[in-house]
Amino acid sequence: MPINDADIGAALSTYLARYPEEAESLGEPLSMLANGDGFASRRTFPMHVTVGALLTRGGGSEILLVDHRAYGLLLQPGGHLEPTDTTLIGAAMRELLEETGVDAGQIVPASQTPVYVDYGRVPARPDKDEPAHHHLDIGYAFVTMLADVGDIQESEVLGAAWYPLAEAARLVGPYISRAVGQAGPGWLTGAR
Repeated sequence: MPINDADIGAALSTYLARYPEEAESLGEPLSMLANGDGFASRRTFPMHVTVGALLTRGGGSEILLVDHRAYGLLLQPGGHLEPTDTTLIGAAMRELLEETGVDAGQIVPASQTPVYVDYGRVPARPDKDEPAHHHLDIGYAFVTMLADVGDIQESEVLGAAWYPLAEAARLVGPYISRAVGQAGPGWLTGAR
């Protein structure tokens, strides 16, 4: 079954139970979710949901970032939901694999709970027939010991590379460090 507004609302509730200090900053998207419909579709305006993936390697010393083609920025891998996506974390994993070419067998989720939710304005993209709007980006943490960049999705990204945690946090935002915190002491048993 495709992702629906109830799934999105449940993910936000779980996230806010863990990070209640962010409830005020997420008030506008929460209100839209309560009063709107169809936020899994990229054709829903003025807001729709996207997903992101924070993949750490080497015990959390590095994070994989992509050079996003459309925005000209270094960001975590991620993107829009597809009608075939059935879970938000699964959509985040799909985007991670598509954009970076990492081997799925080398990656495990660090947690089923989102590690960040970011509400941000996106400029109009006339080439995609999209007015200015907002993305409610829901991000998940993944871990690996050995995975490396494979064939990148050149239509979406210009490149992908590993960055030291401190540099990635400076480039992308402080929530990057949450990916390491989610790993916990037992994560190594599942990661390769």
